[in-house]
Amino acid sequence: MLVEKPYDGLEIHREDKMIYAKFTAAHWVLSTCRAAGGLRHDLKYVYNHQSCEPSGHYHKHAARLWHDPGAYRQHICNAYGLPAEACATMGTAANMHHAAFAQEGFRGLLVAVVCTGGVEANAGRAGDPASVFETPDGFEKLPPAEDVPRPGTINTMIFINHPLIPGAMVQAIMTATEAKTAALQELAVNSRYSDGPATGTGTDQIVLAAKQTDAKPLTGAGKHVKLGELIGRTVLAAVKEALANQNRLTPAGQCSAKIHLERFGINRSGMIAAICRHLSPDQATLLRHNFTVIERDPLTVAAVAAIAHLKDKFAWGILPAACWNEVMANYAAQIACAVCGDFNKLGDFRQTLAPAKTDINNKAFVDLVCRAIALGFSHKWVHFCDSI
Repeated sequence: MLVEKPYDGLEIHREDKMIYAKFTAAHWVLSTCRAAGGLRHDLKYVYNHQSCEPSGHYHKHAARLWHDPGAYRQHICNAYGLPAEACATMGTAANMHHAAFAQEGFRGLLVAVVCTGGVEANAGRAGDPASVFETPDGFEKLPPAEDVPRPGTINTMIFINHPLIPGAMVQAIMTATEAKTAALQELAVNSRYSDGPATGTGTDQIVLAAKQTDAKPLTGAGKHVKLGELIGRTVLAAVKEALANQNRLTPAGQCSAKIHLERFGINRSGMIAAICRHLSPDQATLLRHNFTVIERDPLTVAAVAAIAHLKDKFAWGILPAACWNEVMANYAAQIACAVCGDFNKLGDFRQTLAPAKTDINNKAFVDLVCRAIALGFSHKWVHFCDSI
């Protein structure tokens, strides 16, 4: 089924579990595809295929994509009636009906993007610990690697209606990658492998195709030139839309204190338990019934997001460890004030929450935040009861 025709020479089709681009005019293609990847000028199709479900099972096709990409491509192309030798292949667990399309143009220059994405469990940060090492015999698991791969991949196809020199094609890939990372930053996506913000997933793939015409090839695709801007804007929009479609991941949905804390090693149930340890039994029961309202309150989320950002500044060496106690006391007090709504208590809360020692580890940090929430919640309801 033809779903898009962004410009003359390119058709975007969707068939069941596949989205493919058909080139009706010559294109140079640069991709990370394991079958027919690299820089190619002989391709007629590039496609993105749903090889398995996002969770629950891992189909043999998904494993074949990595271990025998040629056989995987042949099998898929046979099923869809495509010439395997003329196709570049991407695979994913994302639903093709959740794909996002974006395009922008300027003075006849057009950039079109098709993106699928999921970051449920595989979001990671560049430099996170690896899980495998590639040897001549295949991929060797590195401890503590899991037996089952985590679902989550962002696959991006970018199409440009103008020729580029090879260096500009590489730069376009770089710009698109930065745009993907910017989308994850705006969505506050956490790494699942470390305590840092995510920059992508461990299985992301990308295809860039530039139409060949008699026009003089463009030489740049960085942030200072219009092509780079168009790539950045379309990829940013497509990644965010694809994640909204696939994961229901939206900016408004990320307004959550829990989400901003989970990369430091705590989940919803753990956070509730940690807060309740500092409350009376009656207050703890009340908090459990109202936790979602509290942890999604915009003022509380703002205070928790601020202190999490400052924790990063210490981890990255921007702020010196010597001022940890003072900074944490100030911003933990902000959290308590946000929860109770009484900012006149800032000074008192600061003294109560001041860390006894400089302890920058994640456990101590999360405990401080939970103590701050408990302090604010306790003050709110003690003060309310005294007033009636």
